[in-house]
Amino acid sequence: MTDLHAHKILILDFGSQYTQLIARRVREAGVYCELHSFSLSAEKIREFNPDGIILSGGPETVTLDAAPQPDPAVFELGVPVLGICYGMQVMASLLGGEVETADHREYGFARVFLEQETPLLSGLSDGRDDAGRDFIDVWMSHGDRVNTAPDGFIVAGSSDNAPLAAIADNARHYYGLQFHPEVTHTHLGRQIIERFVHDICGCTRDWTPDNIIDDIVDHVRTKVGSDEVILGLSGGVDSSVLAALLHRAIGDQLTCIFVDNGLLRLHEGDQVMETFGKHMGVNVIRVDAEAEFLGNLAGIADPEKKRKVIGHTFIDIFDREAGKLANARWLAQGTIYPDVIESAGSDTGHAKVIKSHHNVGGLPEHMELSLLEPLRELFKDEVRNIGVALGLPHEMVFRHPFPGPGLGVRILGEVRKEYADILRRADAIFIEELYRNDLYDKVSQAFAVFLPVRSTGVVGDNRAYDYVVALRAVETIDFMTARWAQIPYDVLANISSRIINEVKGISRVTYDISGKPPATIEWE
Repeated sequence: MTDLHAHKILILDFGSQYTQLIARRVREAGVYCELHSFSLSAEKIREFNPDGIILSGGPETVTLDAAPQPDPAVFELGVPVLGICYGMQVMASLLGGEVETADHREYGFARVFLEQETPLLSGLSDGRDDAGRDFIDVWMSHGDRVNTAPDGFIVAGSSDNAPLAAIADNARHYYGLQFHPEVTHTHLGRQIIERFVHDICGCTRDWTPDNIIDDIVDHVRTKVGSDEVILGLSGGVDSSVLAALLHRAIGDQLTCIFVDNGLLRLHEGDQVMETFGKHMGVNVIRVDAEAEFLGNLAGIADPEKKRKVIGHTFIDIFDREAGKLANARWLAQGTIYPDVIESAGSDTGHAKVIKSHHNVGGLPEHMELSLLEPLRELFKDEVRNIGVALGLPHEMVFRHPFPGPGLGVRILGEVRKEYADILRRADAIFIEELYRNDLYDKVSQAFAVFLPVRSTGVVGDNRAYDYVVALRAVETIDFMTARWAQIPYDVLANISSRIINEVKGISRVTYDISGKPPATIEWE
């Protein structure tokens, strides 16, 4: 079996909003990587034994005495180092160069002209200017810049606002980029990352869906042995892919617990049972827990409290069901890397809690099951790729994300059965019309949100005073940032008309045009 960790890249995080994109780009290049805090100790760095190190960007300035710095061990291992934005500045500062605060902050597209030869950039080009100079179009986001490169470095690229936009020490394989190659706005960014990890660091392309599947299956079999495993199956992409993986690994030792919490999409419960129980041959136990969830949520309006109540109720039910399985020792969860990031669960320790996830953070002490999270280090796109490799249906693998708490966080304020019934019907119409107009796969996530306010309307010849729903559709590559989807007006008009006419209790439909940031994709 291929050792997926034979070659690996260490990414040190200085707090950039783009740091997770660096990890995704390295993974897309077929190379395993891990992301750790910039403060990772020398001992841990040496223990990780990377083939190369990437220093991320960040919001700080190296011109201050208390500026974040990596351990000097980074430059003592003899491996290639790539500094991006702040990472370039801190590398230059530590190695004897000079960094200054620029006259003005540079944010957005820029043109970097290639100067002296370096294996990282030479030969790449988005075009040539009238003087015959090759240039690459990049994305900048910085306030400081390197003024003087350290000894041994050459200028590999320059821009109008950053004369040292790229520097290189070809002998020691140290490289600095003032721009961000990890974002899609830098057109040749993918090639730059690939050059670093493959050509410069010498990593092979082993991080592939098939190899990941083999590795997870082998790991699960070794860890679980003959024990039985319980999986909380929701029907979403993550738990569906995990169910298929676990079924391949341990077969009948897997029992899926599908909890119908009354907060699912229209007809979702029947669809889950049909897909997994009937067609995939997975042992699925269906638990009707709507009354229990709604009872526990009664009177609770705060979104964080709702998430915690829903999470604890899930765990209580799993614990109860586990008691019926004599050999059950493990609870599997479809936790993925973005869940950990947004819950500030990654070991960087610098992320602030945006929203907690019910399946992140371990299990309560009273629970007798051990936790199994085979997808914990995977991004959503990697999970989808694994699903395709496993042969799961396209409509299942590429289904839009659905939050663990379900409609509980798409109903603003207190959750009631009446609200859930209204919302799931409105949401179904929205999704149906997106499919009908060939838009579903063109947006990354779409859903309806229930607003607990009433608005005056006219239905037929009668006055209506009913609830409001908001429609939300976004386009994103990484779910870290997103823009609202510009759905054609005629489609929106038809969706609105159908919802108001077909769903009793709704008098008004709005469309959310907020981006992320500043808004999150989900409303709560």
